[in-house]
Amino acid sequence: MYEQHPPLSDLALIGDRRTCALLDKRGNIVWYCPKRFDNSSLFASLLDPQKGGAWKLEIEGMACEKREYLEDSALLQTYLTGEKGSLLLEDWMPLDARFYGICRTLTASPVPYSMHIEPRPNYSRQAPVLAKEGESRVTVEYDFHLYASHPVVVEKATITCKVPAGEKAWFIFAEQVLDKPEEVLVEVRELTLKNWQEVASHITYKGPYEEEVRKSLRLLRLLTYAQNGGIIAAATTSLPEVVGGERNYDYRYVWLRDAAMIVSALARAGSDGEEERKFLSFMCSAMHRIPEPVVPMLTLDTQPAGSEQDLEFSGYKNSKPVRYGNGASSQLQLDANSNVLIAAKVIYNRYNTREHWETVQRLANFLVEHWQEPDHGIWEETPTHNYTSSKVVASISLKYISEHSEDEKEKKRWQDTAEQIRKYVEENCLTSGGAYAVYAGSEEVDVSAVLFPLWAYTEADSDTMLKTIEVLERDYCQNHLYRRHLVEFDSGKEGAFLAGTLWVAQYWVMRRDWDRVETILGAALRFMNDVGIMPEEGDPLTGEWLGNLPQTFVHASLIGAIIDYKHARYGEEE
Repeated sequence: MYEQHPPLSDLALIGDRRTCALLDKRGNIVWYCPKRFDNSSLFASLLDPQKGGAWKLEIEGMACEKREYLEDSALLQTYLTGEKGSLLLEDWMPLDARFYGICRTLTASPVPYSMHIEPRPNYSRQAPVLAKEGESRVTVEYDFHLYASHPVVVEKATITCKVPAGEKAWFIFAEQVLDKPEEVLVEVRELTLKNWQEVASHITYKGPYEEEVRKSLRLLRLLTYAQNGGIIAAATTSLPEVVGGERNYDYRYVWLRDAAMIVSALARAGSDGEEERKFLSFMCSAMHRIPEPVVPMLTLDTQPAGSEQDLEFSGYKNSKPVRYGNGASSQLQLDANSNVLIAAKVIYNRYNTREHWETVQRLANFLVEHWQEPDHGIWEETPTHNYTSSKVVASISLKYISEHSEDEKEKKRWQDTAEQIRKYVEENCLTSGGAYAVYAGSEEVDVSAVLFPLWAYTEADSDTMLKTIEVLERDYCQNHLYRRHLVEFDSGKEGAFLAGTLWVAQYWVMRRDWDRVETILGAALRFMNDVGIMPEEGDPLTGEWLGNLPQTFVHASLIGAIIDYKHARYGEEE
């Protein structure tokens, strides 16, 4: 039986824009939270092979030859081959179809195999309730219904289905009772493909690295909660930034920090505006209801994320604790508000609108009143400081959004504050060597500083930036991959931060050093797998994947770097 952690680079994603499931190359579903991305898990062997639960394909002598999505859909095709022949496994979740759930079909196999479905509800904190309803149907937890093409057996909290060689098979895990499930399966597959085609039609990108951009856009769509436009940071919780360590967090929330990067990536990739405007609406609707806008992340029902709770899972490669909820949900992070303002600016400029203006005003005024306060910074550190990146993004967001104010007094207030912050940074946030410091009084630098010229805060070749880049190259770069600087943890013990690496590539686009750009992009893309997934971090020496995935911040950063490269090198207008 399958009792090992798959390499993170083996994972693939299926979803219905409400929730998702992760599969490994052996056809095992190792992570699935029904109905919503941040619900409790039903399958979680990714975090505990012994008791997490999984949907396992047990087949001897067959291995994955290749995987791919069908067209621009999220219908995953896995080709398994062996000495006796091959078979095609298709996995998908119905999209806006007649039911929600998981569908799996297999062509005739050259060898017999078994499917083992091991539901372990509520993060395996309660015993599954399984009721056999006929030869090939089982009710799971009262709410879910498993249908199979072949007879099933229920024993010891496991559903088993044996399929003889030479016979096709299908399985449906549905959130409702189905009449004539096999007929519905065919109809739902076609409808799902059609609906994915419609979703994908809102953005078209042509140019260099086209396949990588297409794959990243697919993953951004998959991690979008279609009901309200929220885009979660990642599909998983507690995948370790340091294997065997404690830096394991729940990323199944919407980070306001990610807003500007994601909105800009969608808008500039050729979008018609639907997805990014829904995302802005999601954030502003939430912030409108929150008494004071200091929330750095939101749940998918637009509430502050809950406090952290530990789970009794062994953890990925014994990395504990395993958590749900996020303790950073109550932190003051000035960049959260600032990034919503930048996202609004991008949309206002591109689509000639000024939607959610009252909320935007409130966020801007909060920055005016609170910019001088220490915060927890872009990396959500426990110690508060006057982090340089927080001050810089506050300054440029106020400057940008002031251009859209129709109140001259308000506009001047925002512009004056932006200049006050700029003066503070220049007087307090440089190292003794003249580089941008991590925070006021620090002698260290952080990769987030490469965003400053991208935000048009400073020139790419200013003396301060040149000195900052010199330190980053010397102290934080390995094999063309860049680490961040952490105050409370030695970042040399974690992997390279892939979003930051891609910002560095984008910085060198501004310097028009194409060889350097392509080298850094190539180093980062070592961590994109066959179906397009990228993690949060990667080990520069071993290539091991680290952190939660797919990381929307990374994919948005990749799109931004590639589009800047396309326009700068080939002179094409957006």
